[in-house]
Amino acid sequence: MKSWKGPQLFQTPFICWAMLEGMRPWVCLLPWALGLVLAQPSSPTPLPPVQAIPPGEMQPLAPGQRPAPTLPQIVLNPPIRFVERIAWASNGFVEAAEALVLIPEASTTPSFMLTKAQRVVAETFAARPSLSYVDVSIYSRREYAGFGGPLPRFTASVSRARLNEFLRLNLSNFLQFDHLWIKPQDAFYGPPAPVTDELELTPQFQGTRAQLRAQQLEQTVASQQGGVVGNRLFHGDPRQRVVALTFDDAPHPLFEPLLLDTLRRAGVRATFFCIGRNAEAYPYFVRDMVQQGHEVANHTYHHVRLNGLDEASVTAEIVQANQVLQAITGKPIVYFRPPGGRFSPTVLEVMRRLNMTVVFWTDDPGDFDNIGQGPLEARLLRRLRPGGIVLLHDNVLQTIAVLPRFLALAGQQGYRLGTVGGLVQGVDRR
Repeated sequence: MKSWKGPQLFQTPFICWAMLEGMRPWVCLLPWALGLVLAQPSSPTPLPPVQAIPPGEMQPLAPGQRPAPTLPQIVLNPPIRFVERIAWASNGFVEAAEALVLIPEASTTPSFMLTKAQRVVAETFAARPSLSYVDVSIYSRREYAGFGGPLPRFTASVSRARLNEFLRLNLSNFLQFDHLWIKPQDAFYGPPAPVTDELELTPQFQGTRAQLRAQQLEQTVASQQGGVVGNRLFHGDPRQRVVALTFDDAPHPLFEPLLLDTLRRAGVRATFFCIGRNAEAYPYFVRDMVQQGHEVANHTYHHVRLNGLDEASVTAEIVQANQVLQAITGKPIVYFRPPGGRFSPTVLEVMRRLNMTVVFWTDDPGDFDNIGQGPLEARLLRRLRPGGIVLLHDNVLQTIAVLPRFLALAGQQGYRLGTVGGLVQGVDRR
């Protein structure tokens, strides 16, 4: 039998062409390494490959996105003025509710907002005695543009055990309550930004053909050796049954208490890629993550696609989120995931300058597409692999419901799930 030499693409002519394109010298050796990789048996579930961004693409919706199941509502009787809705959800162990309150701009004083929040929290607990947590977000009605829009003016998360403590707060001591936030007068949300809601189905790179090919080759070789290559992490050590569990878009005021409770019960720690805007409005959930041993990472400040942005804009998005997260956690932020998986040479250069690592994934089951608990669990288990990186979202109730069984079954197969930092420990090739 003849030995496999690989296609002509991976031989000397390509190496010379790559060098002429100005690639880093070590990148020019990747075709040779890739030939060795392709000679090995292929994985039963291929990695999500780095793809080119289609030219002229407009802002899309997530492909095939299905609406999330409608959450049950709590109706107060009598109703409280300015309360828009109160939704609740459960992880099977505890229940949490989130109240959305829209008030006139003239009423956005600390005194009014604290009093309103205390009444809403107390009556929500009374209306549904099985609740463990009530979260309240108060916005100026004039500013409100949904969860991703301008910041709320006041937020709080109150457990039933701390209800009486919350109700005793007044203007002289309310800032001492560690699960309460009021927007500072000088808080700056930033200029309008093109927020994206598309799924991170596959990493997508904007650059020249040669640069795209280099990214694809790096991804393929990295999947065989594991660890950080350059400033990118595509895959952990494929020889070890260690997997990173990651959640994008955190924190969310309704789902964060449920997700953190689920992970605590399972004894599993994860990495949360936080949107700076969300972290700024709900800093206490970020503190809870750190206190419970989870890792906090950067997902931009506004959750924008970075491809096509100039270096100053990319830097601003990442640095602003870092500043928020570092102020909350007291720790440097090391890892970053680009929204929509969109990146470019500019993004990589900013990462290099900030000494941060871009984290991709091996397994995106599409939980944000609301595919159902059965298909979600099946995809998670089918794509599980040594050195894998699982991408989920913190604001999907189906994900929270599936997690206990998935984590238990993964453990039975000998997998240890944890943080990105734990995955790269010992195999960092930076």
